[in-house]
Amino acid sequence: MPVSVFDLFKVGIGPSSSHTVGPMRIALRFVRALSHAGRLQSVAGVEVHLYGSLALTGRGHATDQAVLLGLMGYDPETVDTAQSAGWLAAVGRSREIRLLGQHSVAFDEREDLVFHPRECLELHPNGMRLLARGSAGQLLADQTSFSVGGGFVATEQELRQAAAGARTEWPHPYASAEQLLRICADRGLSIAQLALENELALRPRPVIDAGLDRIRQVMFDCMDRGLAAHGALPGRLGVQRRAAVLREALERGKVRLLGELDWVNAYAVAVNEENAAGGRVVTAPTNGAAGVVPAVLRFHERFHAAGDASRSHDFLLTAAAIGALYKENASISGAEVGCQGEVGVAASMAAAGLAAVLGGSPEQVENAAEIAMEHHLGMTCDPVAGLVQVPCIERNAMGAVKAINAARLALAGDGTHLVTLDRVIATMKATGADMHHKYKETSLGGLAVNVVAC
Repeated sequence: MPVSVFDLFKVGIGPSSSHTVGPMRIALRFVRALSHAGRLQSVAGVEVHLYGSLALTGRGHATDQAVLLGLMGYDPETVDTAQSAGWLAAVGRSREIRLLGQHSVAFDEREDLVFHPRECLELHPNGMRLLARGSAGQLLADQTSFSVGGGFVATEQELRQAAAGARTEWPHPYASAEQLLRICADRGLSIAQLALENELALRPRPVIDAGLDRIRQVMFDCMDRGLAAHGALPGRLGVQRRAAVLREALERGKVRLLGELDWVNAYAVAVNEENAAGGRVVTAPTNGAAGVVPAVLRFHERFHAAGDASRSHDFLLTAAAIGALYKENASISGAEVGCQGEVGVAASMAAAGLAAVLGGSPEQVENAAEIAMEHHLGMTCDPVAGLVQVPCIERNAMGAVKAINAARLALAGDGTHLVTLDRVIATMKATGADMHHKYKETSLGGLAVNVVAC
């Protein structure tokens, strides 16, 4: 089934959609549920237990900080990132946390925020359990939830039911790329037009347009901050920002051959440096892959559309229609299928969006998406020191360049090709299932163990 463009592209904070945005949303849902049930004021203490990938790379991905902010009532879309460090420090000093900003309870991170790196819950590698207790130690609430990638979250019950809430009655439901292309052909629609008509089942056109404009603006604002910032990124690796240096060299005219791709590199690196620094980004479809789609979109606007942003809606709608296929038929979680589900999916989405705004037919768009993923199959998720920096930042630049080339290759043909997007998605899912867990966002394999992180 389709997924809304505003679910695939969500405003949040870095460094990870699955390890930062998702856990914050889960913690916020937990305290809101306590409030709605009239139990918040009866809570004397809370416990948070992190399992599997959330425990193994949680501190590097700021999962611990995200959980505390969620318990305090902050949402990743609106939290003031400039103030959050002070709020978190106050919790550590006072050993007290103010739930939902309303009710203070004792909270000692050393005892009440527990990591279980050797234990993985059944339904997904990114599991967490939250408990609330009364003054006599009695259990008031016990909720197991999962951060399933891209900032999407679900309770254990919701995952077992394979649906969170009621199904939307979409005008153009599709469960595969084959069905998507058939509807486009039967109705005489582009993929963007089909996606727009589905969105109209949820909200009026002015709201859609404003929402898409905001997504683009947040993406580009994030990029601009990254293009201007210097210094070291947070964490023990001491990684130095490079986007501003790239931009300055380009503006001085020091890079000429393949200069357009150098700008793409700068754009993608800028976004993911901001993400690594905990800044505000757009999941696209994840934080770890947040630089690919905006880099390709800005490449199009700068070098093909003379700064005209009018086609950005078609770009984003097309990209989301393709991303929905991965979300529903495979995964966009690095902890579940490796980085092929993050940067690989982002490249597939970006290639589709670019092919669409360059005049490609639905068949050529589908071909572009297929080519981009085909050449990301098997990519592991192995962040060094559990930080979304090495190799994650450069991978976004490489994914953006691959997306552009995939679109060019697809547009050079007529849309006829041997390997379908549906087959590639099925292959990606099977490859992720076969991949050893140490190569899936656990920092237990690959570069994460072969690079000394002093």
